[in-house]
Amino acid sequence: MNDITADTPQPVPLLEDDRLDALFEFMDSERVSEEALDLFGAHGLLTALAISTVAHDRDERHALIFDTTPEFDDDQQRQSVLEALDALIDNAVDVFEGGNVPDLPFDLEFEGSDEDNEEHPARLWCAGFMEGVFLDEEAWFGAQEETAAELLLPFMTLSGLFDEEDPELAALGQQPAEATRLAGQLAELTLDLYLLQRAPAEKPAPKGGPTKGGKGKSGSKGPGKRSQR
Repeated sequence: MNDITADTPQPVPLLEDDRLDALFEFMDSERVSEEALDLFGAHGLLTALAISTVAHDRDERHALIFDTTPEFDDDQQRQSVLEALDALIDNAVDVFEGGNVPDLPFDLEFEGSDEDNEEHPARLWCAGFMEGVFLDEEAWFGAQEETAAELLLPFMTLSGLFDEEDPELAALGQQPAEATRLAGQLAELTLDLYLLQRAPAEKPAPKGGPTKGGKGKSGSKGPGKRSQR
């Protein structure tokens, strides 16, 4: 058996199975608005917000997920659901900080026809993830726009959000074998994006370094898309 090095990113669930199942059941129920994100969309959104350098408080996060306040049975259920969502994003940050990747809560394989795969959980997850990107586009793309766009391409392709404006991208994402290949990249790409967001910007070399017995000169400067539902 091959040893796994400490540098190999490991998939880590963001919630325990029973907690995830309970959250899925609630978010798939009639207690939640039809305009709300489902579990997969919420998981994708919160993963993106864990990557973003822009802070969003818990009330804002919950509003983005639910659209309108759900009809909770009681305070205990309300607390259980909201705390599970909070734990999901907190755990995502811990996973990324540990150099690991989130264990995505769905089967990555696409099978059958385009119609069969239209509501594939990976598509819903990617649409939720892109929702988080659209909230803070300037922070996501910033000074490293080309690299960020390249890393986000699989998310964009699978999300279906760009199908009308980019038929070529749509056709790519509708091929089961290609969609499966792209879905298999998602987890590791989230870590790549997290590291990209936090990589220190390169600073230009000083113009004319300090000289012995005199003052040096420094020319250093600072480091110079929408909803599914």
